[in-house]
Amino acid sequence: MNKKEKAKKILSILNHNYKTTPVPLDHEDPYTLLIAVLLSAQCTDERVNKVTPHLFKRAKTPRQMINLSYEEIYSIIKPCGLGPKKSRAILKLSSILVDKFNSIVPNDIALLEKLPGVGHKTASVVVSQAFNIPSFPVDTHIHRLAQRWGLTNGKNVKQTEKDLKNIFEKKDWNKLHLQIIFWGREFCTARSCWGLECKICKSYNPNRKRKFIHKKP
Repeated sequence: MNKKEKAKKILSILNHNYKTTPVPLDHEDPYTLLIAVLLSAQCTDERVNKVTPHLFKRAKTPRQMINLSYEEIYSIIKPCGLGPKKSRAILKLSSILVDKFNSIVPNDIALLEKLPGVGHKTASVVVSQAFNIPSFPVDTHIHRLAQRWGLTNGKNVKQTEKDLKNIFEKKDWNKLHLQIIFWGREFCTARSCWGLECKICKSYNPNRKRKFIHKKP
């Protein structure tokens, strides 16, 4: 069975288990999603969703945000970790959006990546989930599972994204990246399965006998 044949069968299992794929981070529009994704770096979605209502009550547009002080933003987002860095990034990117984009979040990955605090994954999440533009954001769950399932060599996150885009059809990317994340959280976690126990790992790596140690991003 080649990778594309395996991918079709994996997609069938994921579609059966996750018919709908709600966006994990609570948001109202592209800007609030951008801020939520930025805050989610090295933080759980659950914690971000507890923090953002307090932040967005004070400011939920770029112009409102730049009227807050660094100290005000930091005091709210501190539980998400990396508070100083994220507070500065929020202020700087909000200012740029006001000055250069008329307070509108661009729907272009290259433009988003130029904003402070916005890397490739964050930009990919925003265009995918806010604008429904096909993209394949690769987080730690996807990087881990793609290796366990034999869909990439796991050299790095960039290579994993490239491999998955080559294997799966473009029309499936936006839903699929969330389905893989959900599966990774529920059945194939970092500290369980080890490429041996979940339905997908057992079905498509039947000869594997030892724990599979994936390469970290």
